[in-house]
Amino acid sequence: MELLTAAAEILRKKYQYHGYIHLKIIPGASQSAIRRAMQLSNAVSLNIEVPGAVYFAKLSNYKRFDTDIVAPIKYMAEHTAKGAEFARVKCTTQFIVGAADEPDRDIVRYTGAIYDRLKFKRVYFSAYQPPKSADFKLDDGANAARLAREHRLYQTDFLLRKYRFKADEIAFNDDGNLDLTVDPKQRWADLHPEFYPVKVNLADREALLRIPGIGPAHVKRILERRRKRRLQSWLDIGLKGRNALKPMRYAVFS
Repeated sequence: MELLTAAAEILRKKYQYHGYIHLKIIPGASQSAIRRAMQLSNAVSLNIEVPGAVYFAKLSNYKRFDTDIVAPIKYMAEHTAKGAEFARVKCTTQFIVGAADEPDRDIVRYTGAIYDRLKFKRVYFSAYQPPKSADFKLDDGANAARLAREHRLYQTDFLLRKYRFKADEIAFNDDGNLDLTVDPKQRWADLHPEFYPVKVNLADREALLRIPGIGPAHVKRILERRRKRRLQSWLDIGLKGRNALKPMRYAVFS
């Protein structure tokens, strides 16, 4: 950690570099080291890796989840909160998906808390890649499933960050994992037919964001254009052909 901050200090002071620096916080780093990193950088990150101490114990027998991961992350959140000394510094973290046989439900629950309580800017996901050896043969099917899990978790993350979903609204299979055959927003819509159809000319932003097939940019366009006139069809916001088929099933303009 000292070497990382020393390198950043050389860039800032010796070479007068004023550009973007993102520093990694090493698990177990002291508060003084974390503070120095925040003084020198635009963003800091400490990878949480897994959702909880039980799973963390499967990865390491010499580091502790509460003191080496949770405590530094809380310190980062506290000192980059709105109005705090380092409010300009962005905080991020990452999960290694599948490293400890953890279900997606636990990852999503932790992700929601990281956004809601700690106010981190981003949570990233990386599919676990088993170590390769001379007698190791990569299972293409298992690897494809891990990458699919990573993709579904990123879709879920987008729902939490941009669509204002809560972690407890996300649907999982009986094994606690996301359905790999359908995106999580579509899964929610399929499980909540009572929510539809959404009235495009009357619904608020949160309701509009629940329409499958449209995203934040489309919703922004709807809100802007319906202030001037009543919308008649998806053509009024630039959606046509196949792109309009999905939202057409879940919304009305009357």
